[in-house]
Amino acid sequence: MTKNTYENMTVGQTAEYVRTITEEDILSFAEVSGDHNPVHLDENYAKQTIFKGRIAHGMLSASFISTVLAKELPGPGTIYLSQKLEFKRPVRIGDTITTNVEIINKQDDKKKITLKTFCINQDNTTVITGEAVVMLS
Repeated sequence: MTKNTYENMTVGQTAEYVRTITEEDILSFAEVSGDHNPVHLDENYAKQTIFKGRIAHGMLSASFISTVLAKELPGPGTIYLSQKLEFKRPVRIGDTITTNVEIINKQDDKKKITLKTFCINQDNTTVITGEAVVMLS
């Protein structure tokens, strides 16, 4: 894998990552994060909520943004400085989430990169929008 340099990245450049959410993903995320909210883990509880069933942790889907940044754009050596997120729709077991990032600004004096970040499901419905600021190590 070739490491990107600040100089070879351009505004408008994009990358994506695709993953289908599984039961195991949700259970593993609950274990690692300590977030055992029953809306994620207990179908009977979740059926009584506005979601009418279990949903994935919002931060599970949001973590795929980190995956794109670390693997693709900018790639290895990326250091996260900030991330704004807005959760638009719930994600459920079996949903296929496509995470996209797009370079929208480069701050040459500090070598910082701002990216539009968003996740869509298999129905092309936006589930997360946001903006990240990163730099390369």
